[in-house]
Amino acid sequence: MSYSGFLVRRFAQIVPTLLGLLVLIFFVSRVMPGDPVRLALGPEATRDQIDTYRAKLGLDRPLPAQFGRYLAGVVQGDFGESIRTYRDVRLDLRDFLPATVELVLAALLLAVVVGVPLGILSAAHRHTWIDDLTRLLAVPGVALPRFWVGILLQVGLAYRLGLFPLVGRASRPPRALTGLHVVDALLTGNGAALGDALLHLALPAFTLALPTLAQLARITRASMIDVFRRPFILVHRAYGLPPGRLIWHYGLRNGLTSVLTLIGMTYGALIENAFLVEVVFSWPGISAYGAAAVLAKDFNAVVGVTLVIGLSFVLANFLVDVGYGLVDPRVRQH
Repeated sequence: MSYSGFLVRRFAQIVPTLLGLLVLIFFVSRVMPGDPVRLALGPEATRDQIDTYRAKLGLDRPLPAQFGRYLAGVVQGDFGESIRTYRDVRLDLRDFLPATVELVLAALLLAVVVGVPLGILSAAHRHTWIDDLTRLLAVPGVALPRFWVGILLQVGLAYRLGLFPLVGRASRPPRALTGLHVVDALLTGNGAALGDALLHLALPAFTLALPTLAQLARITRASMIDVFRRPFILVHRAYGLPPGRLIWHYGLRNGLTSVLTLIGMTYGALIENAFLVEVVFSWPGISAYGAAAVLAKDFNAVVGVTLVIGLSFVLANFLVDVGYGLVDPRVRQH
Protein backbone atom coordinates (compact mmCIF):
# COMPACT_ATOMS: atom_id res chain seq x y z
CA MET A 1 0.00 0.00 0.00
CA SER A 2 1.26 3.50 -0.85
CA TYR A 3 1.92 5.97 1.93
CA SER A 4 -0.90 8.26 0.75
CA GLY A 5 -3.33 5.34 0.80
CA PHE A 6 -2.18 4.49 4.30
CA LEU A 7 -2.88 8.06 5.45
CA VAL A 8 -6.31 8.17 3.79
CA ARG A 9 -7.31 4.90 5.47
CA ARG A 10 -6.21 6.16 8.87
CA PHE A 11 -7.91 9.53 8.41
CA ALA A 12 -11.19 7.88 7.34
CA GLN A 13 -11.41 6.23 10.77
CA ILE A 14 -11.68 9.58 12.55
CA VAL A 15 -15.34 10.34 11.74
CA PRO A 16 -16.89 7.03 12.94
CA THR A 17 -14.69 7.15 16.04
CA LEU A 18 -15.91 10.64 16.94
CA LEU A 19 -19.53 9.69 16.19
CA GLY A 20 -19.29 6.68 18.49
CA LEU A 21 -17.74 8.84 21.20
CA LEU A 22 -20.49 11.43 20.81
CA VAL A 23 -23.24 8.79 21.13
CA LEU A 24 -21.63 7.23 24.19
CA ILE A 25 -20.97 10.48 26.06
CA PHE A 26 -24.36 11.98 25.20
CA PHE A 27 -26.40 9.10 26.59
CA VAL A 28 -24.12 8.55 29.59
CA SER A 29 -24.39 12.21 30.53
CA ARG A 30 -28.19 12.05 30.29
CA VAL A 31 -28.47 9.21 32.83
CA MET A 32 -26.27 10.96 35.41
CA PRO A 33 -28.15 11.49 38.70
CA GLY A 34 -29.46 14.96 39.46
CA ASP A 35 -31.62 17.52 37.67
CA PRO A 36 -29.50 20.11 35.83
CA VAL A 37 -32.45 22.47 35.41
CA ARG A 38 -33.09 22.65 39.17
CA LEU A 39 -29.38 23.11 39.79
CA ALA A 40 -29.24 25.94 37.27
CA LEU A 41 -32.33 27.83 38.51
CA GLY A 42 -31.84 27.21 42.22
CA PRO A 43 -34.24 26.09 44.96
CA GLU A 44 -36.45 29.18 44.68
CA ALA A 45 -37.53 28.46 41.08
CA THR A 46 -41.21 27.81 40.46
CA ARG A 47 -42.62 24.85 38.57
CA ASP A 48 -43.49 27.05 35.57
CA GLN A 49 -39.94 28.42 35.43
CA ILE A 50 -38.48 24.91 35.61
CA ASP A 51 -40.78 23.60 32.86
CA THR A 52 -40.10 26.61 30.63
CA TYR A 53 -36.32 26.30 30.97
CA ARG A 54 -36.47 22.54 30.49
CA ALA A 55 -38.39 23.05 27.24
CA LYS A 56 -35.90 25.72 26.14
CA LEU A 57 -33.04 23.25 26.57
CA GLY A 58 -35.01 20.49 24.86
CA LEU A 59 -34.81 18.24 27.93
CA ASP A 60 -38.56 17.58 27.85
CA ARG A 61 -38.17 15.49 24.67
CA PRO A 62 -37.36 11.76 24.42
CA LEU A 63 -33.63 10.92 24.43
CA PRO A 64 -33.45 9.96 20.71
CA ALA A 65 -35.06 13.30 19.79
CA GLN A 66 -32.63 15.14 22.07
CA PHE A 67 -29.68 13.39 20.44
CA GLY A 68 -30.93 14.15 16.92
CA ARG A 69 -31.29 17.82 17.78
CA TYR A 70 -27.88 17.90 19.42
CA LEU A 71 -26.16 16.08 16.53
CA ALA A 72 -27.65 18.53 14.04
CA GLY A 73 -26.30 21.39 16.12
CA VAL A 74 -22.82 19.85 16.47
CA VAL A 75 -22.55 19.45 12.69
CA GLN A 76 -23.12 23.22 12.46
CA GLY A 77 -20.67 23.96 15.27
CA ASP A 78 -23.41 24.56 17.87
CA PHE A 79 -22.82 22.73 21.18
CA GLY A 80 -25.80 24.31 22.92
CA GLU A 81 -25.96 26.60 25.93
CA SER A 82 -24.18 26.03 29.23
CA ILE A 83 -26.55 26.04 32.19
CA ARG A 84 -23.66 27.10 34.43
CA THR A 85 -22.23 30.07 32.52
CA TYR A 86 -25.38 30.85 30.46
CA ARG A 87 -23.20 31.19 27.36
CA ASP A 88 -22.81 29.15 24.21
CA VAL A 89 -20.53 26.21 24.96
CA ARG A 90 -18.70 27.04 21.74
CA LEU A 91 -17.70 30.40 23.22
CA ASP A 92 -16.60 28.80 26.48
CA LEU A 93 -14.46 26.31 24.59
CA ARG A 94 -12.97 29.12 22.52
CA ASP A 95 -11.97 30.94 25.71
CA PHE A 96 -10.68 27.98 27.78
CA LEU A 97 -9.30 25.53 25.20
CA PRO A 98 -6.23 27.54 24.04
CA ALA A 99 -4.81 27.66 27.58
CA THR A 100 -4.88 23.87 27.91
CA VAL A 101 -3.57 23.37 24.37
CA GLU A 102 -0.63 25.66 25.08
CA LEU A 103 0.12 23.95 28.39
CA VAL A 104 -0.08 20.40 27.01
CA LEU A 105 1.92 21.17 23.86
CA ALA A 106 4.62 22.91 25.90
CA ALA A 107 4.81 19.96 28.30
CA LEU A 108 4.92 17.44 25.44
CA LEU A 109 7.62 19.41 23.60
CA LEU A 110 9.70 19.69 26.76
CA ALA A 111 9.33 15.97 27.50
CA VAL A 112 10.34 14.92 23.97
CA VAL A 113 13.17 17.42 23.49
CA VAL A 114 14.76 16.55 26.84
CA GLY A 115 13.63 12.96 27.52
CA VAL A 116 14.50 11.32 24.18
CA PRO A 117 18.08 12.71 23.95
CA LEU A 118 18.64 11.78 27.62
CA GLY A 119 17.58 8.20 26.87
CA ILE A 120 19.84 8.03 23.81
CA LEU A 121 22.76 9.49 25.76
CA SER A 122 22.20 7.03 28.60
CA ALA A 123 22.11 4.06 26.21
CA ALA A 124 25.20 5.23 24.30
CA HIS A 125 27.15 5.53 27.58
CA ARG A 126 25.75 2.48 29.29
CA HIS A 127 27.21 1.60 32.72
CA THR A 128 28.92 4.98 33.05
CA TRP A 129 28.16 7.84 35.44
CA ILE A 130 25.96 9.45 32.75
CA ASP A 131 23.79 6.33 32.57
CA ASP A 132 23.68 5.98 36.37
CA LEU A 133 22.73 9.62 36.88
CA THR A 134 20.00 9.51 34.23
CA ARG A 135 18.43 6.39 35.72
CA LEU A 136 18.71 7.80 39.23
CA LEU A 137 16.90 11.02 38.29
CA ALA A 138 14.24 9.18 36.28
CA VAL A 139 12.92 7.26 39.30
CA PRO A 140 11.69 10.27 41.33
CA GLY A 141 10.61 11.93 38.09
CA VAL A 142 8.13 9.12 37.50
CA ALA A 143 7.16 8.58 41.14
CA LEU A 144 6.55 12.12 42.44
CA PRO A 145 2.92 13.33 42.18
CA ARG A 146 2.47 16.28 39.84
CA PHE A 147 0.51 18.40 42.30
CA TRP A 148 3.25 17.99 44.93
CA VAL A 149 5.98 18.95 42.45
CA GLY A 150 3.93 21.96 41.43
CA ILE A 151 3.50 23.14 45.02
CA LEU A 152 7.25 22.70 45.70
CA LEU A 153 8.13 24.75 42.63
CA GLN A 154 5.65 27.44 43.62
CA VAL A 155 7.00 27.72 47.15
CA GLY A 156 10.68 27.49 46.21
CA LEU A 157 11.08 29.24 42.86
CA ALA A 158 8.06 31.52 42.76
CA TYR A 159 7.29 32.52 46.37
CA ARG A 160 10.72 32.32 48.03
CA LEU A 161 13.02 33.34 45.18
CA GLY A 162 10.54 35.27 43.04
CA LEU A 163 12.00 33.88 39.81
CA PHE A 164 8.63 32.98 38.30
CA PRO A 165 5.03 34.15 38.66
CA LEU A 166 3.11 32.29 41.35
CA VAL A 167 -0.16 31.67 39.49
CA GLY A 168 -2.02 32.69 36.36
CA ARG A 169 -1.31 32.64 32.67
CA ALA A 170 -0.13 36.16 31.85
CA SER A 171 0.26 39.59 33.42
CA ARG A 172 0.12 41.41 30.09
CA PRO A 173 -1.32 39.14 27.39
CA PRO A 174 -0.56 39.94 23.74
CA ARG A 175 -3.19 40.81 21.17
CA ALA A 176 -5.26 37.66 20.69
CA LEU A 177 -4.82 35.95 17.32
CA THR A 178 -4.75 32.23 18.11
CA GLY A 179 -5.40 32.29 21.86
CA LEU A 180 -1.94 30.80 22.47
CA HIS A 181 -0.05 33.56 24.25
CA VAL A 182 3.43 32.45 23.18
CA VAL A 183 2.38 32.14 19.54
CA ASP A 184 0.44 35.42 19.60
CA ALA A 185 3.43 37.25 21.10
CA LEU A 186 5.67 35.88 18.35
CA LEU A 187 3.19 36.77 15.61
CA THR A 188 2.73 40.33 16.89
CA GLY A 189 6.42 40.84 17.65
CA ASN A 190 5.68 41.67 21.29
CA GLY A 191 8.88 40.75 23.13
CA ALA A 192 7.65 41.85 26.55
CA ALA A 193 4.50 39.74 26.26
CA LEU A 194 6.57 36.78 24.99
CA GLY A 195 8.85 36.87 28.02
CA ASP A 196 5.88 37.23 30.35
CA ALA A 197 4.04 34.31 28.72
CA LEU A 198 7.11 32.06 28.89
CA LEU A 199 7.68 32.87 32.57
CA HIS A 200 4.06 32.01 33.41
CA LEU A 201 4.24 28.85 31.31
CA ALA A 202 7.56 27.52 32.62
CA LEU A 203 6.56 26.05 35.99
CA PRO A 204 3.18 24.55 34.93
CA ALA A 205 4.71 23.02 31.80
CA PHE A 206 7.66 21.52 33.71
CA THR A 207 5.32 20.16 36.41
CA LEU A 208 3.11 18.50 33.81
CA ALA A 209 6.05 17.24 31.73
CA LEU A 210 8.27 15.77 34.44
CA PRO A 211 6.80 12.21 34.70
CA THR A 212 6.45 11.97 30.92
CA LEU A 213 10.03 13.19 30.46
CA ALA A 214 11.32 10.55 32.86
CA GLN A 215 9.28 7.77 31.21
CA LEU A 216 10.49 8.78 27.75
CA ALA A 217 14.10 8.74 28.93
CA ARG A 218 13.71 5.23 30.38
CA ILE A 219 11.85 3.78 27.39
CA THR A 220 14.23 5.39 24.88
CA ARG A 221 17.21 4.00 26.79
CA ALA A 222 15.78 0.46 26.80
CA SER A 223 14.80 0.67 23.13
CA MET A 224 18.19 1.98 22.01
CA ILE A 225 20.08 -0.64 24.03
CA ASP A 226 18.05 -3.33 22.25
CA VAL A 227 18.84 -1.74 18.86
CA PHE A 228 22.56 -1.50 19.65
CA ARG A 229 22.64 -5.29 20.15
CA ARG A 230 21.24 -6.08 16.71
CA PRO A 231 23.55 -7.58 14.07
CA PHE A 232 23.31 -4.73 11.55
CA ILE A 233 24.54 -2.25 14.19
CA LEU A 234 27.42 -4.56 15.12
CA VAL A 235 28.35 -4.89 11.45
CA HIS A 236 28.35 -1.13 10.87
CA ARG A 237 30.40 -0.67 14.02
CA ALA A 238 32.92 -3.25 12.77
CA TYR A 239 33.20 -1.30 9.50
CA GLY A 240 34.32 1.71 11.53
CA LEU A 241 31.20 3.85 11.17
CA PRO A 242 31.47 6.98 13.37
CA PRO A 243 29.57 6.58 16.68
CA GLY A 244 27.46 9.69 16.06
CA ARG A 245 26.22 8.44 12.68
CA LEU A 246 25.71 4.97 14.10
CA ILE A 247 23.48 6.31 16.89
CA TRP A 248 21.53 9.10 15.24
CA HIS A 249 21.11 7.73 11.72
CA TYR A 250 20.82 3.95 12.14
CA GLY A 251 20.04 3.40 15.80
CA LEU A 252 17.45 6.13 16.38
CA ARG A 253 15.33 5.32 13.33
CA ASN A 254 14.99 1.68 14.40
CA GLY A 255 14.37 2.53 18.04
CA LEU A 256 11.70 5.15 17.46
CA THR A 257 8.71 2.80 17.15
CA SER A 258 8.34 2.13 20.86
CA VAL A 259 9.11 5.78 21.63
CA LEU A 260 6.33 6.94 19.29
CA THR A 261 3.94 4.52 20.98
CA LEU A 262 4.79 5.99 24.37
CA ILE A 263 4.41 9.56 23.09
CA GLY A 264 0.92 8.73 21.82
CA MET A 265 0.00 7.12 25.14
CA THR A 266 1.45 9.86 27.32
CA TYR A 267 -0.50 12.53 25.44
CA GLY A 268 -3.58 11.11 27.14
CA ALA A 269 -1.83 11.22 30.51
CA LEU A 270 -0.94 14.88 29.94
CA ILE A 271 -4.57 15.77 29.19
CA GLU A 272 -5.72 13.79 32.22
CA ASN A 273 -3.24 15.39 34.62
CA ALA A 274 -3.65 18.88 33.19
CA PHE A 275 -6.56 19.34 35.62
CA LEU A 276 -4.28 19.03 38.66
CA VAL A 277 -1.74 21.44 37.22
CA GLU A 278 -4.42 23.93 36.23
CA VAL A 279 -5.83 23.90 39.77
CA VAL A 280 -2.41 24.31 41.43
CA PHE A 281 -1.32 27.17 39.16
CA SER A 282 -4.79 28.74 38.65
CA TRP A 283 -4.38 28.08 34.93
CA PRO A 284 -7.64 28.97 33.09
CA GLY A 285 -7.91 25.84 30.97
CA ILE A 286 -10.55 23.49 29.68
CA SER A 287 -9.81 20.76 32.23
CA ALA A 288 -10.95 22.87 35.19
CA TYR A 289 -13.92 24.07 33.12
CA GLY A 290 -14.91 20.47 32.33
CA ALA A 291 -14.63 19.38 35.98
CA ALA A 292 -16.90 22.24 37.04
CA ALA A 293 -19.37 21.25 34.30
CA VAL A 294 -19.53 17.68 35.60
CA LEU A 295 -20.25 18.86 39.15
CA ALA A 296 -22.99 21.19 37.86
CA LYS A 297 -24.57 18.45 35.65
CA ASP A 298 -24.00 20.80 32.70
CA PHE A 299 -24.77 18.28 29.94
CA ASN A 300 -23.90 20.44 26.95
CA ALA A 301 -20.58 21.56 28.42
CA VAL A 302 -19.66 18.00 29.45
CA VAL A 303 -20.35 16.63 25.97
CA GLY A 304 -18.60 19.56 24.30
CA VAL A 305 -15.45 19.21 26.41
CA THR A 306 -15.38 15.44 25.98
CA LEU A 307 -15.82 15.71 22.23
CA VAL A 308 -13.01 18.24 21.90
CA ILE A 309 -10.67 16.14 24.05
CA GLY A 310 -11.69 13.03 22.10
CA LEU A 311 -10.91 14.82 18.84
CA SER A 312 -7.48 15.75 20.16
CA PHE A 313 -6.85 12.10 21.10
CA VAL A 314 -7.89 10.91 17.64
CA LEU A 315 -5.68 13.48 15.93
CA ALA A 316 -2.75 12.60 18.21
CA ASN A 317 -3.13 8.90 17.33
CA PHE A 318 -3.35 9.84 13.65
CA LEU A 319 -0.05 11.75 13.92
CA VAL A 320 1.53 8.77 15.68
CA ASP A 321 0.36 6.53 12.82
CA VAL A 322 1.90 9.01 10.38
CA GLY A 323 5.16 8.69 12.28
CA TYR A 324 4.90 4.89 12.23
CA GLY A 325 4.51 4.94 8.46
CA LEU A 326 7.56 7.14 8.05
CA VAL A 327 9.78 5.18 10.45
CA ASP A 328 8.69 1.64 9.55
CA PRO A 329 7.20 1.06 6.07
CA ARG A 330 6.00 -2.40 7.18
CA VAL A 331 3.27 -0.71 9.23
CA ARG A 332 1.55 0.45 6.03
CA GLN A 333 0.80 -3.17 5.09
CA HIS A 334 -1.24 -3.91 8.23
